[in-house]
Amino acid sequence: MPPSSNLPRKRGQSLAQTVVDHVSRMINDGRIKPGEKIPSEAEIIAELGVSRSVVREAVSHMQAAGMVETFQGKGTFAKSGVPQHLSMDPNSVESMHDVLAVLELRIMLEAGSAGLAAARRTEAQLAQVQAAFDEFVDCCRAGMDTTNADRAFHLAIAQAANNRYLYDALNHIGSHFLPRTRMFTSRLHRDAPSVHIERTMREHEDILSAIIQRDADSARAAMRTHLSNSRERLRRAFEQNENAGH
Repeated sequence: MPPSSNLPRKRGQSLAQTVVDHVSRMINDGRIKPGEKIPSEAEIIAELGVSRSVVREAVSHMQAAGMVETFQGKGTFAKSGVPQHLSMDPNSVESMHDVLAVLELRIMLEAGSAGLAAARRTEAQLAQVQAAFDEFVDCCRAGMDTTNADRAFHLAIAQAANNRYLYDALNHIGSHFLPRTRMFTSRLHRDAPSVHIERTMREHEDILSAIIQRDADSARAAMRTHLSNSRERLRRAFEQNENAGH
C-alpha cells in the first residue's frame, strides 16, 4: 500500500482532484507540452503517495474534461487547449446556484446522450433501458424511493449511447455530484409527491418512446425537456424557500 499522500490539497478536496490539479499545473506551466506523455501510474504513485485507484479516477476525470487522451499500450498524453482549472470535485457544490449549474451540465450532456442512444442503441441495450424504466415506474407506484431507479434509467441511456467517455462523465456526476446536490434540495418545499411522480413518469416515458423509435431529435428534446423542467421546479422551490425565510 502506498504511503499517505503528502500532496497539498484544499479542504474537502478529493485526492483524485488533487492529482488532476497537479497534472494540470504541469501542462499549464509547460513541463508537459501538448502531445507529450503525462507521468505513468507508477510515477504518480511514487511521487504523490496516492493509490492506483486514485490515479485511475484522476485520469478518468481528465479524459472526460478533454485534458488528456489515452492510447492502449502507449500511455496517456496531454491535449492542447487544456482549461486552466478543472472543477471535478463534488465538494465544490456549495449552494443552490451550484446545484442549478450541475443540472445545466446534465442538460447539455444528457440531451446528447439520449440522442446518441436513439441512433446507436442495440436491442440488448434497449432492453436495459426498458427494464430500468419499468423499475422506476414500479418504485413510483409503490411509493418507494426512486433515487436509484432514476439514476439507473439515465445511466442505461448513457450506456446505449456507446461513448465510454460520455458514460464515464455521467456516471461520475451521478455517483459523486448528485448525492451532494440532494443535501441542498432535500429541505426545499416541493410539489405534492403524487404530482411530481406522475409528471416525471410521463417525461421518462417520452424519452423511452423516442429511443424505441430511433428518433434522435425527439430523444434529445425529451431529455432536455425533462431535465429543464427539473431545473425550473428546483429554481421555483428555492425562490419560495428564500421568500418564506424573509
